[in-house]
Amino acid sequence: NFTYCPATGLAKGNERSEFAGWAFPFPGVFLMEEFISEDEESEIVELMDRDDWKPSQSGRKKQDYGPKVNFKKQRLKAGSFTGLPSFSKKIVAQMKACSVLGGFLPVEQCNLDYVPERGSAIDPHFDDWWLWGERLVSLNLLSKTVLSMSCDSEDSIQLFPTFSKENGELSPPGSFTQTSECKNSGKEGINCILPPRVVPSKEVTVAIHLPQRSLVVLYGDARYKWKHAIYRKHIEHRRICVTFRELSAEFSSGGKHEELGKELLEIALSFQGRPV
Repeated sequence: NFTYCPATGLAKGNERSEFAGWAFPFPGVFLMEEFISEDEESEIVELMDRDDWKPSQSGRKKQDYGPKVNFKKQRLKAGSFTGLPSFSKKIVAQMKACSVLGGFLPVEQCNLDYVPERGSAIDPHFDDWWLWGERLVSLNLLSKTVLSMSCDSEDSIQLFPTFSKENGELSPPGSFTQTSECKNSGKEGINCILPPRVVPSKEVTVAIHLPQRSLVVLYGDARYKWKHAIYRKHIEHRRICVTFRELSAEFSSGGKHEELGKELLEIALSFQGRPV
């Protein structure tokens, strides 16, 4: 019932929903359109398709480049991991131009293949945070889709009214909206300052539209407070998602498993890998 606006960082109530005319800040999302060119996209997909795609859950297929992990027992080892694929070296280098990806060192890459014929989707979920760090980076290839965000917490969200300026921008938090009727005064034609509206988080869903060849980063609240999903209705054509993950603090410099983290990063950033 809300749509994320990359230009303002706000989630804006959809016109046909009960939240039309309302918005709230939605932090923790970075979206860059046209992150790679059409030619680069074609080359990457061609190289992927030379390797086998393994069946995955919910009608998807996958290619994994990463260490062997048992999340339930919290065990980790290199296993047959030989690094990220060679074609990702250029992608990772280009990430350095993104302000939110300073110091980002991917230790794992997962390619996921979605097609409507298989009913491909993924239910609302959090990515693990014992092993994976704060920033989740995904490159959206071959077709557009929608990343659906939802929240299970008992928290509330404070909405504020919005109005359209001449340039179409949303008003900042705390601004007022012009209405044709002021219920409190009983007079028509008076501008009213509407108080913020508080709604349960569970009643709110936010759509993040991902254009073809766009890069999206989830961090902060969007990573730890909001679950993300891809629904079947938003897979219209073949879509490939390339997700990169970094290590958590436990496996980084000064962490409990720093040495293992160094070993895995050294393997990952050799860019000599094949799917495991």
